[in-house]
Amino acid sequence: MTRQKALATLAGAAAALMLATTASGQTAADKAAVDAAKAQGIVGEQADGYLGFVKDTPDAALRASVAAINAGRAQVYREAAQRNNVSPEAAGVAAFKEVILGRIPAGEYYKNSAGAWVRK
Repeated sequence: MTRQKALATLAGAAAALMLATTASGQTAADKAAVDAAKAQGIVGEQADGYLGFVKDTPDAALRASVAAINAGRAQVYREAAQRNNVSPEAAGVAAFKEVILGRIPAGEYYKNSAGAWVRK
């Protein structure tokens, strides 16, 4: 299997896992807090498949919510990577490219592969 085909398969697996399960440690309150922070331009999606802070002023509760969601994503990426014989980092990048980027609503931020925050 070519690396490109493996990454496409991996992205599909990561998408299925992300949709089928609630990330470990993530609560409805975490999701609501992060969704609100995304809408305010405080939190954004990163090209590595994780959440990051667009603005450096989050409170401790928001930091904890982002950490919980990122921990759940890390677990999903490890599982998908193991099944597809790639690194967890490659799984996160594939998930961002194939799943996350397409779901970012207009007006929210993402960090591209060059490290710049971009408003969609």
